[in-house]
Amino acid sequence: MGTKLLNKRVAILAADGFEELELTGPKDALDHAGAKVSVVSPHGGEIQAMVHAEKGVKVPVDLTLDDANPDEFDALMLPGGLINPDTLRMEPKALAFVQAFFKAGKPVAAICHGPQILISAGLVKGRKLTSWPAIKQDVWNAGGEWVDEEVVTDNGLVTSRKPDDIPAFNRKMVEEIAEGIHAKQRELASAGG
Repeated sequence: MGTKLLNKRVAILAADGFEELELTGPKDALDHAGAKVSVVSPHGGEIQAMVHAEKGVKVPVDLTLDDANPDEFDALMLPGGLINPDTLRMEPKALAFVQAFFKAGKPVAAICHGPQILISAGLVKGRKLTSWPAIKQDVWNAGGEWVDEEVVTDNGLVTSRKPDDIPAFNRKMVEEIAEGIHAKQRELASAGG
């Protein structure tokens, strides 16, 4: 067990239909770095992973959105998948939860389709990020700068494109969380971008 993130609390916000490796890979990296990780979801019990179009593992939910307080976490991670982001972006409590991390200047990491949640929360305007290529037009339409790179970091926001990018994503995510609050993240969120 590492100590780079000792005493750091990280929320992973996910719902049924998340891409399995995009939650389990980053969660393992956060655990290994010493973080206390909590899976947060709109409902309790377990959430269903997908491995592309097939069902994967079920992951226990640690906190529901009703019980999770963003003030009690140091960072946020958003896995992708096709169904997961669509569910979360339709949930006002999920959008408010994500917005709170940006407004506080806390690091946020999102992979694959995860940035769709950021788009719906109004958080990509003026930001440089990447995602699954199918949603690059959505990023542009929301005022973001989309780039095709393995991992992109922009003032506390870490994004990657796909499961193959997870090793680079994990390294940057851990690094940004270890750095702590990013004043520019707070400034950009306050400016509406």
